Amino acid sequence: MSKPFDMELFLAGVLTGSNATRQRHLRQAKLIHAEIYDRWQLETPWAWQRKHVAWFLEHRLAGRCELTRYYYLLTVRLLASRLKKSWTFVSQAKT
Repeated sequence: MSKPFDMELFLAGVLTGSNATRQRHLRQAKLIHAEIYDRWQLETPWAWQRKHVAWFLEHRLAGRCELTRYYYLLTVRLLASRLKKSWTFVSQAKT
C-alpha cells in the first residue's frame, strides 16, 4: 500500500497569506485532489492534465455561487504554479 499524497507538503512552497487563507487553499486543494482521484484514479497532481482541472471547475462547481468558484479558481492557480504549468482558466461570472 502506498502512502497517501501529502497536499500540504506539495503546496508548502507556494502557500502565502494568512493562516486562514492557507488553510482554505489546503482544504480546497484536497477536495480537488479527491474528486480527480475518484474520477480518473490519478494519485498525484503531477499526473493531472488541464482537462482534469477544467472538469472539476466546470462540473463539480456547477451551481455554486460566484464567490465559491472564484476561491477555487485561486486555489487552482496555486496548483498550476506549483506544477509549473501555464494553465489559464477564466472565471465564469453570471451576467
